[in-house]
Formats: sequence, C-alpha cells, structure tokens
Amino acid sequence: MKLASLFACLCLAASAHAEDLHPAADAAGFEPLFNGKDLTVWKTTGNWVVEADGSVSLHPREGEKGWQRYDAYIATEKLYGDFVLDLEFKINAKGNSGVFMRVGDMKEPVKTGFEVQILDTYGLEKPGHHDCGGIVGGTGPSKNMVKPAGEWNRYTITVKGRSVKVVFNGEQVIDANLDDIKMADRPNVGHIAFQDEALRVWYRNVRIKELK
Repeated sequence: MKLASLFACLCLAASAHAEDLHPAADAAGFEPLFNGKDLTVWKTTGNWVVEADGSVSLHPREGEKGWQRYDAYIATEKLYGDFVLDLEFKINAKGNSGVFMRVGDMKEPVKTGFEVQILDTYGLEKPGHHDCGGIVGGTGPSKNMVKPAGEWNRYTITVKGRSVKVVFNGEQVIDANLDDIKMADRPNVGHIAFQDEALRVWYRNVRIKELK
C-alpha cells in the first residue's frame, strides 16, 4: 500500500513539473493574440473562422490545396522580436499546419522566417525536423510529444535573440540557436503566422509575452 501511495505521489510530482514548464494561466505579461470575436489585428485571404468557443479554425474552401498559398496564411499585422508565444492546437488525422515566427516577408514566409511544425506524427519513434515539434529545415524535437489526432496539444515557444526554445506538452523538445541550424539569415523581427495547408486545424488560447 505504501509503495502504491509513493508511486502515485511521484506520478503527480512529475505531472506538476511538466506543467511548470508552461506558463500559468494567470502568468503576468501575457496578452491574447485573438480577441475571441473576430480577426482584428490579423490578415489573411484564407477561410479562417472564429468559432463559438473562441478558438480560431481553418475551414478550407472547395478546391484549395497545398501550402504555397502564402496569402492564405493568417498573420499578425504587428511585428514581433523577442517573445514567449503560448498556444494550443488541434489537427485531424493526417493534419498539417505550422507556427511561423519572425517572418520578414509574408510573400516568402519559408525563406524569411522559421516554422515550428504541426503535423500528425503521433507514434513516430524518431521525429526529425519536418515532424511535429521540429523547426522545419533546422532541427528535430528531442522527443515525440504530439497527441493522437483530435486531441489538443500545447506549445510554449520562447524566442530571444538567436535562441529558440520549444516546450511541447510539458516537455522541452527544442533548445537551439538559429545561427547553428541553417537559419542564420533569418531576421530578428517579423510577423507571427499560422500555416494554411488546406487542412482543418484549430488554435486556441493564443497569447504572447513580449520580452524586453
């Protein structure tokens, strides 16, 4: 009985530690990036919709396909430099999207920013840079933390100077320097954007804390 109690306590402690890597709901300095009503302060030609629960989701139009329709990405009007970006996302089976940051030119987001991948790679043993949690073209996550399709996931992404750290569902999976992962030409300031792959994706509780 004592061993069972000890095991339960250890599990709870491990769970609490994992949650500590994400900022608390009432953490100081965070501002929501979506207002829960409309897409004010964002720009897109894609069919992004504010849902009744305040989440923002992509409803691909008939005939839309592929990822190179850059104007359909949903991007902030404001430029951001150093920040902590905290958000939740959900995808369907075979879903695909991505969190773009410091995009210098929204006509060329892949070449002028960097992307933390969102992809249905649940169960993959050794994820690479193009799998969920990786920096596309740069480095893969240290561990596959994505949940099964249809479940909510959480990213906390800290960008400061050339440093990028990604906490994914309670586990730090990226601690990289952009200059060391073939991203030395990426700017220090730019737009934040979510990728339109013409596949359903949901985002909620998207908030940012700018770092001085």
